[in-house]
Amino acid sequence: MRDHGAVLTWVSLLVGALRAVFHSRRALVLENLSLRQQLAVALRTRRRPGVRWHDRLFWVLARRLVTDWRRHLVLVQPETVLRWHRRGWRLVWWWRSRRPTGRPRLTQEVRDLIRRLSQENRLWGTERIRSELLKLGIAVGNGSIWRYRWRPAPRPPSQTWGTFLRNHAHAIWDADLLTVQTLTFRTLYVLFFISHGRRELIHVAVTAHPTAVWVWRQVIEATAWDRHPTYLLRDRNRIYGGDFVARATALGIDTLMTPYRAPRANAIAERVVRTLRNECLDHILILNEQHLRIVLAEYVAFYNVERPHRSLALEPPLPASRSPVLTSAISSRPVLGGLHHIYHRAA
Repeated sequence: MRDHGAVLTWVSLLVGALRAVFHSRRALVLENLSLRQQLAVALRTRRRPGVRWHDRLFWVLARRLVTDWRRHLVLVQPETVLRWHRRGWRLVWWWRSRRPTGRPRLTQEVRDLIRRLSQENRLWGTERIRSELLKLGIAVGNGSIWRYRWRPAPRPPSQTWGTFLRNHAHAIWDADLLTVQTLTFRTLYVLFFISHGRRELIHVAVTAHPTAVWVWRQVIEATAWDRHPTYLLRDRNRIYGGDFVARATALGIDTLMTPYRAPRANAIAERVVRTLRNECLDHILILNEQHLRIVLAEYVAFYNVERPHRSLALEPPLPASRSPVLTSAISSRPVLGGLHHIYHRAA
């Protein structure tokens, strides 16, 4: 094995000597230089060799000077050198085209003339102004005329949908019904009206036998003292009756009905239903119709005066006056037997 290895070594030396004899001096110098450059890169760091910008520049130039440059590469792939070459060409063309080119800018006199023509003749379009300039011996493109022509001051921006709804929220009420099961397995119906402006529960009524006449009676009670909305949003429940819209129109109320199977169209009323169940009805056993009226009356008073709302900056719909004294003792008052509490400072 040792003799075989010695033979291979001598053969490789002989091949190298023959190449040195038949190769030109220029090729040998370039090959030696490429190998020395890669050796310098390999010895620069201990781990992965770091290729810098001047190393890339060397191989980009070597690609143009040495025909068999691929054979001398050890640290990088030939495709990498080609990518460096393409990136270098992009830099060269960026350097050549860094000066702005194109048509010269219009003189200030021509720009002022375009602005004057468009301001004095507001019905003229771009092509009409261009034809007038051609009469005066001035050749200008439509793009330049569009850029320098006079434009009136922009109109004030239109209000957003959020602003529009906030401005009309006080004139919108919601109406909805929910069912409550009693201790004796009876079903009671609750009709309520809520205002969009301050989320105030305007009116709450309870019955065991809802009819269209009963619903209209609640509308009359809710709109007493000339307090009625401009728009009443409700679902398509048949309990309202077929003549509900005509009757409401006579009172100056425009009825808006939600689409079929679209509870989100009446989202505020649906949210109130969930609030009534989560904070009141799901925690109390209702005995009868009278008991439900008492419970709802107490909770509605708490809801309108004390319960904070995130949509109202954590204020209740009808905020009560607060004591400015901050050093007195804090007392509480239970609501619905202690289900909720109202806290205030003692006088």
